Amino acid sequence: MYVLINIIGILVVLALAYISSLDRKKIKLWPIAVMVVLQFIVTWLMLTTTIGGTIIKGVAAFFVFLIDSALEGVAFIVPDLVPQDGSGTMFFIGVLLPIIFIVAFFDILTYFGIMPLLINVIGWILSKLTGTPRFESFFAAQVMFLGNNEALAVTRDQISKMSDKRLLSMCMMGMSCVSASVLGAYMTLLDPKYVLTAIPLNALGALIMSSLIVPYTVSKEEDVVYKPSKAERKNFFDVISTSMLTGGKMALIIAAMLVGFTALIACINGILGIFNDGLTLEYLFSLIFAPLAFLMGVEWTEALKIARFMGEKLATNEFVAMTNLKEVLGTLKPHSQAVISTFLVSFCNFSTIGIILGSVQALFGSEKSAYVAKYTWRLLLAGILVSCLTAMVVGLFVH
Repeated sequence: MYVLINIIGILVVLALAYISSLDRKKIKLWPIAVMVVLQFIVTWLMLTTTIGGTIIKGVAAFFVFLIDSALEGVAFIVPDLVPQDGSGTMFFIGVLLPIIFIVAFFDILTYFGIMPLLINVIGWILSKLTGTPRFESFFAAQVMFLGNNEALAVTRDQISKMSDKRLLSMCMMGMSCVSASVLGAYMTLLDPKYVLTAIPLNALGALIMSSLIVPYTVSKEEDVVYKPSKAERKNFFDVISTSMLTGGKMALIIAAMLVGFTALIACINGILGIFNDGLTLEYLFSLIFAPLAFLMGVEWTEALKIARFMGEKLATNEFVAMTNLKEVLGTLKPHSQAVISTFLVSFCNFSTIGIILGSVQALFGSEKSAYVAKYTWRLLLAGILVSCLTAMVVGLFVH
């Protein structure tokens, strides 16, 4: 029975994205169908073989190495705030400040032509499989290991040459990002196999949702990798300096957005508590998400409980939801464990919208930021639908 409900759930999720489309006439159904089939194949590969997990772990280890290198730089300035074992590091120190090095590192790769080459090769392979433009395909691959702000920053030269719709599509895919630096933490709270399965599924799901909600056609001339001319090409040390200043600016803007959004939610919860003790945004969202939890194949007796964690993730962040889930995970049925675990593996929440808008403001200016801000609810919807689709596909393989 749960298989039938899961299938219905997948169709409902795709239908919601279709209804929310900016231009339904431009939607290409065949590539979307191919990407859904690819999700099934990836899920089978990840949950029944060790090949997929080995690849993901290897690539993730490289990004963790980058974060560790970044923390060496942070420790030079504030040694007392960076623990030797890397545990217990403050969010601003351990997540935001490393952006400075991450942006510079990838700009160095771009300077020497490595990033454009990767965009061409990986993008070409994925675009052939999915029918999407090369850069969009590469950006979807990035969301598996880079945070939304980092993914935008390291490809900002390419994105700055694109149309507003393509920028909106990148921001939409950014709602499903997962930074490699948090994978280890995720795997201490959830079953690693579900964390590693959700990552590639989210990437494909991000492509599916952006193709449905913001469809557009990219000409052959536009479907290229931007390469700076000799006149635009800066001195190597100018590139590094500019990159680090860009990363520092982004870290401060993102911090401001997070403080504001988190405080706003706390304020709303305080006001709601005046009317009814225990009434919070998280609880209200759990009521909204209960039908979606049921469509994931979760029995109705567990649907409200699962929906509560979905609401917590949206209103706060995935770490809060994962920590609370860990306490009751053993009491849930295997199918419920699988779907809620995979649903939580992404940065999709209210704060992420602030991060993306802040990143766009810092990288592309207020005009581009205002354009993306007009479609804020679509960004949030896309992120939620990607997480739901991932959970529903995984649910088909876990009894």
